[in-house]
Parts: sequence; C-alpha cells; structure tokens
Amino acid sequence: MTVYLDYSATTPVLPEVADLVYKMMVEEYGNAGSRTHEYGVDAKRAVELARHQVAAVVKADKTEVIFTSGATESNNIAILGLREFAKNAGKMHIITSKIEHKAVLEPISHLEAQGFEVTYLDVTSDGQIDTAQLKRSLREDTVLVSIMHINNETGVIQPIDEVCQLLSEHDAYLHVDAAQSFGKYPFNLENTRIDFISVSGHKLYAPKGIGALIMRRRGYLKSPLRPLYYGGGQEKGLRPGTLATPLIAGLGLASELSTKNADKWIKHVSVLKNDFIATVTKLGAVINGINTSPYVLNFSIPGINSEAAMVQLKEIIAVSNGSACTSSSYSPSHVLVAMGLDVERLNGAIRVSFGADTQQIPYNDIKKQLGALL
Repeated sequence: MTVYLDYSATTPVLPEVADLVYKMMVEEYGNAGSRTHEYGVDAKRAVELARHQVAAVVKADKTEVIFTSGATESNNIAILGLREFAKNAGKMHIITSKIEHKAVLEPISHLEAQGFEVTYLDVTSDGQIDTAQLKRSLREDTVLVSIMHINNETGVIQPIDEVCQLLSEHDAYLHVDAAQSFGKYPFNLENTRIDFISVSGHKLYAPKGIGALIMRRRGYLKSPLRPLYYGGGQEKGLRPGTLATPLIAGLGLASELSTKNADKWIKHVSVLKNDFIATVTKLGAVINGINTSPYVLNFSIPGINSEAAMVQLKEIIAVSNGSACTSSSYSPSHVLVAMGLDVERLNGAIRVSFGADTQQIPYNDIKKQLGALL
C-alpha cells in the first residue's frame, strides 16, 4: 500500500473529529441562527465552543474568531477587506513576499491593479524573507504587511517575531497566513502584534471546507475589515451565510487536540524527517531551504527530474513537487524561483510532508527506486 506523504496538501480527518462531524450532521443538525428551539440553541453552543477552541491555540479571545471556508477565504477577507479603510486613510502601500501562497499573492495583485502600490520582498537562497528589506520598505502609508508563517512548499519558517518587532512602532496591519502551522507548529503565533491569522481546517486533521480568520483587537479598537459580500450578517457581518456547524465543531475539536498533542506530533515527525533526509542524502540530495518545519522536507537530487521520480515512487509513497493548488501546472515553482535555485534543482524538487499518523516509511525501497534513476 502506498504511504501517504503529502500532508502539506491535505490531512486525513482525525477519527474523533470525524465522529463529531457525523454526529452534528445526523443528530444535532440545528441551525445556529435558529433561537426559538433547542436544536438551534445546541448548534449555537457548539459553534461558540469551537470559537473558544480555535482562539485558545494562539491565546486569542473567542470574540476575535470568525469562521470561513478555509485559509483562502480568510486571506481574501484580511487583504481585500482592508480596501475601504486604506483608501479612506490614504494608505495605499502593501508589503508582502515573493514566496507567499497564491491565495495571498492574487488578492494583493487585485489591489495592485486598483492603484495600490506593492513591495514584494526578496528571499535568500535559504528561503527566508529579507527582514532588512522589510525595514527599508516600511512607509508612513503602508497599510498592510502580509507574511506567511511556514512556507507550504519548502517548510521554511519565517521570522515572524522579528517582523513583529520591526512593526512594534508602526501602525500597519500584520497578516500571517498560518495554514501550514496553526495548531501543528504554534510558536510565534501568540505574538499580539499579529493582527490577522488565517487558519485552514484540512491542514489540521479537520474536514475540507472550513477555516477561520483570527482578528485581534488593538486595545478597544475593532478590526477595520469590511465584508466581501453580503446577506444575513453572520460572523460579525464579515462572512454571511448559514454557519456550517458540523465542520465548525470539527475544526474546534481538531484545534483542541492539536493544543494537547503538538509537542508529541513534532517529536514524531522530526524523527521521520531526519530518517528521510539520511536516506536521500546518500543519493546526493540537496535540501531546499533551512530552518524548516519538522513536517515538511523539500529536496532535489542532481540528475533526477521530479516528475520521473514521482512516477518511480508512486507505488511506494505519495509525494508532490509543489503546491497542490498549482499541481496541474508544469511551470517552475514561484517559491523556488524566488530563492534563485538553478534549473536542475528547480526541475528536481520534491516535497515530502509528514503527519501525526505517519507510521512506517519504506526508506530502503525509496532509496532503491530513486537510485535506479541515477
């Protein structure tokens, strides 16, 4: 049986979470907006519990959490939702990096087409943003800085605490796409200088189609975000529509379980990752990126094309050569291009990502199959 090693793309739902989601679908199926009977009251109670569970991961208040369909929608609300405020304040400058997920780059590009000015930070060959460039790029009219926590392709951990420090005396809003880290690698996300945190359920052993946006208050000041669409006024008017109570409850439980198990999970995947590195290093592999998440490994083996490698390995392990959102495209990864990797490393890059339930990995078979390509 093929071993699944593409957890950066999506994760299996934890059994406890799946059981709860099923129960909320077939037994406690009330609408959280219905307040005239117990079915609705129970659904509302489940939503508020989940709001607390999500907030607790980063020590936020539950009133600072709204539920969305996933990190892509959260990113769009955090970025496009600032448009009206920015225009009224005369602050039309945005800073982001060249290695962000397309769910950040494309909304920012949309604002750029509407007259916003955007600074795209460079990254080093090791995959980290240039914080010196960030410091130089900050302006009085900078309204937003959007930097991901952990890169989805390389696993490189970005210096979020340093970014927070640079912004300590600046009023630009800070948005962090935490799709690859929330719950699994929660370090740095508790920093209260982070205004917006995007969360993805299906990266955290919860179902697909659910996520959250955490919007920290600044003292007594609420977020200036405005909705992208209208109707119903749910989720503080920012995300209208009937709440998906079963999925929300599932995300809440997954968040609580992550808080309890994060340290154990990290130790587990770290062993798997180190063993995998030892295996491919014997074949001459070069690791793409440093200071990376224990959940993610991106490597290239000189002389081996990633497409050929995945075909060779498909009966053994399921891996990828980039973001699942752009896997249908054969164009080079914008992340690895931004790192300045040569063509051979670009064409040979393979991403392996591990999960809490990953058990035995057939290292000898992997070495044998990849070695056959050399």
